[in-house]
Order: sequence, then C-alpha cells, then structure tokens
Amino acid sequence: MKRVSRKPQTQKTKSGNVRIISGQYRGRKLPVADVDGLRPTTDRNKETLFNWLMHDLPDAACLDAFAGSGGLGFEALSRYAGHCTFIEKDRNVAAQLKTNLSAMSANGEVLNGDAVQVLSSTDKQFDIIFIDPPFNHGLVEPVLQVILRRNLLKPDGVIYVEQEINAPSPLISERLQIVKEKKLAQVMYCLISLED
Repeated sequence: MKRVSRKPQTQKTKSGNVRIISGQYRGRKLPVADVDGLRPTTDRNKETLFNWLMHDLPDAACLDAFAGSGGLGFEALSRYAGHCTFIEKDRNVAAQLKTNLSAMSANGEVLNGDAVQVLSSTDKQFDIIFIDPPFNHGLVEPVLQVILRRNLLKPDGVIYVEQEINAPSPLISERLQIVKEKKLAQVMYCLISLED
C-alpha cells in the first residue's frame, strides 16, 4: 500500500511572465522580474475590470500607480489606451517594465520611485488610475489622498482599487463614490469616480 505524504504540497506558480488577455497584443507574454511579493492581478479579475472600462479605454491617459508586473497598464495599452505611466518602487522591476514597454513599442513611461512621492510632484491628469498595491501595507489611502489633493483624476475619470477584502474602505472622501464593486476570494476590487 502506498503511503500518503502528510507534508503540505507546495503550489507551483507560473512565475516569470504576465499574459495580455485581449486587444492588439492579445496572447503576448511579458517577462516579470523575480521579486518576492509581486502579485499580478488574475486574468479573471482583469477580464471583469476591462469589461467595466471598455468604453473608457480608447485614447485614455492611464496611471498604474503600483505597477509591479505592469499587467494592468499593459492590458490598457493593448486595448488602445493612449498612454500609460507606470510607477514602480523596485529598481529591478522598473527596469523590466521599461524593457517590456520598449519591446511592445507602446506609448508610455516608467518612473522608478515611491508612488506617493512621485505623485506628489506631478501635475498630470489621468482618465484611468490603477491602484493595486502590495496587500497589508495600508497604501491605498495615502495614494488616494495625493490624487485628490493634487487633482490628478480628470473630471470624468475613474480609479480602480484592488485590495485585501478586510482593508478599510477606499471611500476616504465625500467626493468619491463606488461605481462598480466585486469581491472574489480574499480580494475586493472596485471602480471609483468623483461625484459632481
């Protein structure tokens, strides 16, 4: 009789790349820097998000505030966003993002630095802002505060927030309202707009 191992099985991950799921670069796999804690948005979440954004994407100015793998920004560019600014704190990850952006010949820029500090010194406005920071670090609120204080979201723009399900509400101001929201496993993600 074969013995059953009591050791927990280690889950094999598909590390090393992020896949574009639709648009002009559909099916393309982009290399991802091997860094602990990098947590790309799942294809399922991306599909829901980009269905929500379908009519907002063409020619949109996008910001991927905690770029990581760049999955959200590259997906937006694949779906004909006009430009994407990627902000990434880790130098190696930012270098990989620059390489991927160049390989795609896509319209964008990669800024290496802390999202709050970088956004505190810009006056650019964006149509779509992606906020998908590392979980359990309390980073959503400070970035939203900077976005509101510096008026970085265009009047008809939207903010995508992805965070752990038990995190505080992203509605840090009466000026913000949730337009769409979904919870899946341990993740809450939503679209937020500015009230008129």
